[in-house]
Amino acid sequence: MSESLTEERYNPFTGRRIVDGVDDPTPAAASMGLEPPRFCEHCGRRMIVQISPDGWWAKCSRHGVTDSIDARLR
Repeated sequence: MSESLTEERYNPFTGRRIVDGVDDPTPAAASMGLEPPRFCEHCGRRMIVQISPDGWWAKCSRHGVTDSIDARLR
C-alpha cells in the first residue's frame, strides 16, 4: 500500500491548516501587503515578528527566519 506524502501548509496570517475546499480568507491588510505573516507556513506556530520602516522579518522557532527581502516585499 503506497501513501502519498503531502506536506501540510498553514495560512501565514491565521495559522489555520490549509485544506482544499475550506475557505480561509486572507485579511484585507495582508492581501494589500501591509501586514507581515504571523504564523509559520510549515508548522502553524506563532512567529516572532519585527517590523521596521523598510520591511519586516519573522522567526519560527523550528523553521528559521523569513524576511520581506526574501519575499520581495521591500
